[in-house]
Amino acid sequence: MPRAHRGRATPLAAALAAAALAGAIGVCVGAGGCRGDAGALPTTPAGRGVAGEQGDGGLALLLDDGTRLPPAAMRAAVKAEGQIVSYAMPDEWANQGGLWRDFGAAWGVRHLDTDMSSVEELQKFAAERRKPVADVGDIGVSFGPLAKALGLCAHYRSAHFAEIPPNLKDPDGCWAVAYYGVIAFVVNRRLVPEAPRRFADLEGPRYRCAVTIDDPRMAAQGLAGVVGAAYAMGGSEHDVQPGVDFFARLVRSGNYKPAKPSLANIQSGEIPIAILWDFVGLAYRDRVGSEQPIEVIIPEDGAVAGPYAAIINRSAPHPAAARALNEWVFSDAGQRSYARGYARPVRKVAPPPEVAARGLPDTQYRSVRFLSDYRALDRAKAVVRAEWGPKVLAQ
Repeated sequence: MPRAHRGRATPLAAALAAAALAGAIGVCVGAGGCRGDAGALPTTPAGRGVAGEQGDGGLALLLDDGTRLPPAAMRAAVKAEGQIVSYAMPDEWANQGGLWRDFGAAWGVRHLDTDMSSVEELQKFAAERRKPVADVGDIGVSFGPLAKALGLCAHYRSAHFAEIPPNLKDPDGCWAVAYYGVIAFVVNRRLVPEAPRRFADLEGPRYRCAVTIDDPRMAAQGLAGVVGAAYAMGGSEHDVQPGVDFFARLVRSGNYKPAKPSLANIQSGEIPIAILWDFVGLAYRDRVGSEQPIEVIIPEDGAVAGPYAAIINRSAPHPAAARALNEWVFSDAGQRSYARGYARPVRKVAPPPEVAARGLPDTQYRSVRFLSDYRALDRAKAVVRAEWGPKVLAQ
């Protein structure tokens, strides 16, 4: 189940940013403030291995002291490490299974992943700083500045770094958007004969006990759904309150269904309407097939796009493999892997024709808004964290 527990609450979730920035989690500062990476590329706070160069001979690495690790040495370092460990990069999510298969075959490393939310990922990076487990991760873009503020990500700029728009990357290379999704209604047409086209439709009596969403306090996907509802109700990412109020009304009317929008729940017919990323919904549609007839619809009144960023753990135990993976993610091959999973690559890499034919028509994406004002999203998260429990869930 791809990132199925991204909406699960944890005791530290609501307080992560405040506690960490207040010093409850040790933030690396100064030249000796943190444990360096194990293995071939020990990091400094600026991050050693700061840029990649792809040439005919393969990947070379530019180190922060100005020296260059040639392709043969880079490949030897990755081979010696032998594996790469990720958080929140499961096979089923955005065809990352295809990405891992191709990367592993090209570099000769095996891959291990533990699925979790963006908040949980940063918690783990911080808690494991002195005994690191994971090398890389995938986080909702609004968590990128927090990861940098906490000193959790290595500075690295791939060979394609310049092609990524400035508002979709950290200038120091701590994080960079790899792909994005658009909020969609994932509708079981067996259970919902008349599909909703707008957030406003979801308040109708025909959708009683039908609508579910990820917990927006924990999951970027859920937060984007609330922001989409806010736009539909006259608000925005700068004013998310109308979105919170919208879901509170769904609860009061009985239209909200307290269930996880997971593949298992959709496949069983438990969920009539899930608010998910379009690429998640389309992948579910393909997997469910005729068992549950799924339609994926971009809401006309609240279509928002949410990017996901690739990061390297500053204390990565396999630093060479982590940087090789980052290069692969932004290469043509890596970007096409995301496209095969219906996610939209950050670089202008066309999806394979057969994937484009199975996706949604471009007309559904005419009114999409990108969520890239990170300060506004931080404020939106604070509002949602404060009000989702008492106002929406009555907890």
